[in-house]
Amino acid sequence: MKYTAVSLYRKMMDCALKEGMDMAYFNSLKTPYKDLNSLKAVPAEEFFELHERLDDMLGPGFSVRVGQQMKIEDYGVLGLSWRTCSYVGEIFERSERYFKMLSNTYVFKVEKGNPFSVIHLLREPHRRGLELSNEATLSATVVVLRAMTESNISPVQVSFKHSAPSDISSYESAFNCPIHFNQQDYSITYTTADLEMRTAKADESINHFLVQRVEEETKGMEISANRIARDCENLIIDALPSGIPSIHHIAGLMGMSNRTLARRLAENGVSFRDLIQKAQESIAIDLLKNTSRSIAEIAFETGFSEQSAFNRAFRRWTDQTPIEFRNQQ
Repeated sequence: MKYTAVSLYRKMMDCALKEGMDMAYFNSLKTPYKDLNSLKAVPAEEFFELHERLDDMLGPGFSVRVGQQMKIEDYGVLGLSWRTCSYVGEIFERSERYFKMLSNTYVFKVEKGNPFSVIHLLREPHRRGLELSNEATLSATVVVLRAMTESNISPVQVSFKHSAPSDISSYESAFNCPIHFNQQDYSITYTTADLEMRTAKADESINHFLVQRVEEETKGMEISANRIARDCENLIIDALPSGIPSIHHIAGLMGMSNRTLARRLAENGVSFRDLIQKAQESIAIDLLKNTSRSIAEIAFETGFSEQSAFNRAFRRWTDQTPIEFRNQQ
């Protein structure tokens, strides 16, 4: 049986309550509202069934309105990883890695072009509730990208495989662009320039580093090798959910050439690969000790492409498997 995160199930109920539904209705369901605090997931078929019921009771576009209420933290570990993306399109790359690792499936696939890029939602609907869930996902995409950039970027086109409902006013309000139904796939299109835009956090942290560097160089000072190693490690930690970053990527963020960064790290007695391993090991140990995240989620956050590779690396670091280490805490 497949499951859906309880945060998404609760969000749907909360939106329906705001639109006038009675709490008694949700406490009469097979998985009632009053039990949600003790759960991590609900059966996917119950989730889709609730989508169908609420669309019937609250009118066309309810799922789109739910999507507009989504927040990054509603997506759990995946959402947390989005906060450290360096550019907008990286959100979808991390989503691809996350779902591929945890379920061996793709959910998003980005088709880059000039001047537009199409983000395909690869979730074939086997029932109407999944069609509605796809609507909520595309609607939430608009909200998440705006939150990540702290700007009002909008899609240029949205496509749905299913037929148009009787009222599309909620769709027009959410997407603010041409909306097409009865299409070949579910997709949302942005300008490629928007997907390449720096995220707000990336701009803030990287700009802070670069400003400090310019100030120190202006005063005839050279940043210490220890400081460069620390900043490099922090950028590696942010990048790991997208996979192991290259020295080229990190050096570019730090305004250096690959050779300069490697030389400055060597001055501190470390290599770029040393910092990668140190970051992976420290993140893994912290998450195993202090969170209940699954081993697969921790493997994702530490940049591994397979859980088995993470297990082998962790045993090499600690002489224990991740599960053995967690059970001893």
